Amino acid sequence: MTIAIYGSRRQSEYLTRIVRMLFQLHEHGINIIMHSKLYRHLKSEVPGVLPVDSVIGDEPFEADAAISLGGDGTFLRTARWIGPCPTPIVGVNTGHLGYLAAYNINEIEEMVEQLLEGDFDVCHRTLLSVTDKDGKPLDSYPYALNEVAILKAEDASMINCNMTIGSASPACYQADGVIISTPTGSTGYNLSVGGPIVEPTANVWIISPIAAHSLTMRPLVVGDNNVISIETTCRAQFYRVSLDGNSVTLPAGQTIIIAKAPFETLIIQRKGHSFIDTLRNKLKWGV
Repeated sequence: MTIAIYGSRRQSEYLTRIVRMLFQLHEHGINIIMHSKLYRHLKSEVPGVLPVDSVIGDEPFEADAAISLGGDGTFLRTARWIGPCPTPIVGVNTGHLGYLAAYNINEIEEMVEQLLEGDFDVCHRTLLSVTDKDGKPLDSYPYALNEVAILKAEDASMINCNMTIGSASPACYQADGVIISTPTGSTGYNLSVGGPIVEPTANVWIISPIAAHSLTMRPLVVGDNNVISIETTCRAQFYRVSLDGNSVTLPAGQTIIIAKAPFETLIIQRKGHSFIDTLRNKLKWGV
């Protein structure tokens, strides 16, 4: 069995637990792959030899499972690292809320035991794909697990997003920006601008304006079978498109196409755990 490990480098207070996890995996005969950034950080902080079999960068690889050590931002970067490979990811939260993580850092030994025993559920999450109007990928990795955000340039006035959903054109969004979110990302940037929380396996996208010029421009939920075309104009020469926080600068007037990605991200959850459990634990519902 091969397990890949990706993590935030802000792990100083958790080094003992992380190193113990590595030896726990090694003692079970697990082949360990680790991203080079995390490996260099651990080597600089921990004396001696780490039980890591392969250290790699962003090149393709194969593994039976991946472990993400950090917050939700780290989990998104882990998903980007995995890419289209059908490798399920388990999150170990060392950040704040950690919606995507099934475990916190204090449960890391329990996580390893359940991972090795196969005592977990795997859920499938859709991603967004972004291209230009000619079908050219917008970035080297043109996919987003959480959201695609169309944003104004720094210190610029609001932007106009002329949006076509399928064959219908509902409106021109005049705002500081617009977020197209997956159900997975509904508890992220979408939630912070007043968008709805959506069950992660629902077959929908959420469109939420950021500081809309008109109060009638409200969040909209549409089916994820739709292809969304957005032409963005503004007074500035450029605007920005952010894919899970990775920004691309585009000239004003350029159209982008957003659709369902051709693959899914697999996320490991505890047996029998539900999304409502996550909301109850993270948002303190009912407390």
